[in-house]
Amino acid sequence: MTTAAAHAPAQESSVEDALLRSIRIPPRPSLLVDLQRELAEEDPSPRRIARIIGNDVGMSGALLKLANSPFFGAARKAKSVEQAINFLGINQCAALLTGLLARQAIDGNGGALNQFWDTSARRAQALVFISRRLRIAPPDISHTFGLFCDIGVPLLLERFADYADTLAMASSDGERAFTAVEDDRHATNHAAIGCLLARNWGLSPDVSWAILHHHDYAVLADESTDDAIRSLVAASVLAERGIARYHGNGGSLEWDKGGEPACRHLGLEVDEAEDLLDELHETFHIEH
Repeated sequence: MTTAAAHAPAQESSVEDALLRSIRIPPRPSLLVDLQRELAEEDPSPRRIARIIGNDVGMSGALLKLANSPFFGAARKAKSVEQAINFLGINQCAALLTGLLARQAIDGNGGALNQFWDTSARRAQALVFISRRLRIAPPDISHTFGLFCDIGVPLLLERFADYADTLAMASSDGERAFTAVEDDRHATNHAAIGCLLARNWGLSPDVSWAILHHHDYAVLADESTDDAIRSLVAASVLAERGIARYHGNGGSLEWDKGGEPACRHLGLEVDEAEDLLDELHETFHIEH
């Protein structure tokens, strides 16, 4: 845990209370509570986990569809939730389900945020790829971080009528941190809100603190912050660069701001980073 995290309860409680009163942060789904309770057991049972998930037919079907998608490239197709758990592992299936629950809790069945979720899924894919290549984090942690990295965005869109304008300003500001633009206009930012949601949902502390810092590139040189958190933040900069390239954008402001410290933290030379991004680009086209 970071030094800041160690002092967070005393310093942040009043701020969190105020944010929670003004911004709708979905409560932790009961299905996730049951799943996390089983995962906390000394010997979690795939069969019991499958039974928990199976109580929600819609989630079961969505999880199976995702588990059998090209991204996971299993030689065998799972025909049941229990098979998916056995093929992919308990933690990876839990990460997939958590992402599905987040989409349901925030977007419902409206589909208004389809592009947002598609980008989140792309980021999760990129972070898993980078984390595996550089051996910096377990796939389920990387996947969850990728999905939840920007989870505060739709919550702030719902809360502030002019937040879409803020997004456009922050996305085109080459000097200030993305979150600094949000703070100036709304006295909060999507990283802080995402961290709150992740903590309220009982996600890994590494995930919640990496969400909080994912636009704070100064943290990459802060040795008081856990290396696992800094590595996720650094990987997210590469992921954003990869997504920009996938969409045909030659440049990336986040890469301009954080690319050098990210590569330094990950021990990558410029040409090594480019090779990694080339590989990532290929997987985007192969997997989908």
